Amino acid sequence: MSLNVIDLIKGQLGPALVSQAASQFGESESGISKAIGGLLPAVVGGLANNSDKPGVLDAITNASSSGILGNLIGGASSSPVISNLLTSIFGDKISGIVNAIATYAGISNNSSSSLLNLVTGATVGSIGKYAADNNLDKSGISNLLGEQKGIVSTLLPAGLSLASLNIGDWAKGYRFDNDNDAVRPTPSEEPKIEVTRSTTATGTNPDRNNNEGGGSIWKWLLPLLLLIAAAYFLWKQCDKKQTTTTTTTVDSSASKTDTAATITPADTSASTATPMAKTDENIDLNGVMLKGYKGGMEDQMITFLKSGNYKNAADDAALKDKWYDFDHVNFKMGSSTELEAGSQGQLDNLVAILKAFPEAKIKIGGYTDKVGNEANNVKLSKARAEFIKAALAKAGVGTQVLEAEGYGSKFAKVDPKASDAERAADRKMSVRFAK
Repeated sequence: MSLNVIDLIKGQLGPALVSQAASQFGESESGISKAIGGLLPAVVGGLANNSDKPGVLDAITNASSSGILGNLIGGASSSPVISNLLTSIFGDKISGIVNAIATYAGISNNSSSSLLNLVTGATVGSIGKYAADNNLDKSGISNLLGEQKGIVSTLLPAGLSLASLNIGDWAKGYRFDNDNDAVRPTPSEEPKIEVTRSTTATGTNPDRNNNEGGGSIWKWLLPLLLLIAAAYFLWKQCDKKQTTTTTTTVDSSASKTDTAATITPADTSASTATPMAKTDENIDLNGVMLKGYKGGMEDQMITFLKSGNYKNAADDAALKDKWYDFDHVNFKMGSSTELEAGSQGQLDNLVAILKAFPEAKIKIGGYTDKVGNEANNVKLSKARAEFIKAALAKAGVGTQVLEAEGYGSKFAKVDPKASDAERAADRKMSVRFAK
């Protein structure tokens, strides 16, 4: 299974950046998000089709040290390096891409152009960082990009077609349906009905003429078989409906509802499988209400402290196995000093808990997934834990934080080849009580 580099990039283009870009460009967040969804596979596809160009490889190699990931909106959107790279991979097709994305996402051409630069910056920056972390040379980067040719053609969102732009072999001859997110041949390349033996008797092919009798048999036999199959299906459905009706309640409206549910199992399974969304609630901290999840970090910590189990713990060994994962505290990809939007609130909650229970001591732990160089992962997770420790000290509870450790991917469980969304479970910050 080849690495999908789009998973490496998505972390740079999360809700915080979408919100910031929408504000700066004067567009809706939904429009910005939709545009990014269309641009990302197009940019990766363009790089994949030019993976042997020295200019492309140089741009990616130098990106890891350029700081471009730290200033995507302010830097990448106006960088001449990015503009030159786009010209190298798309040539005179850039305006066509910009127009198509603007129309598709309902944003202005100026915003679409800026987003194209931004997404390209995030792409080369993320691939460059991955290459540096995994010691990939230019040949390795070229191979990594080449592997994406079989992936990107399926990733353009439904409703968007770039085939007419002719921006690469992966886009030629395909269209993308609104019905599903699958890639299908264009109408000009779909199999023609007239070449099958059952549709016409004209032509000069002797084999076809000799089999004309067999074809005419199928003309009436195939519809008959289809008719029989349809009749059987309808009979089964009627039988199922009858069975359901006899087991429902006496109330007629209830019977109709139950029957409908029975004959549409897809809807029933979908509703059953839908996970319950987490909703912020008031968590009682000795009369002070904190916003947090019921059963989340704050709720669990407060319950533990109120139970007296912390006071009764004989030593640190009795506490070391129970960690509380932050629900909201997340760092920007590759950073140990920049938090994602919405993270500060939970840090404030932790400060409030420690102030309410001044005898309590804690330890901070940082974790990463299995992707990348392990020495770098340990260093990054340690720096993140130290950042949180420093933030707590600044808030006045530093004496209650005994230690900050980074464990890298030591306790990661998800395969490094899994998707970015699946690996997110291993990338976390946690806290435990200590003595």
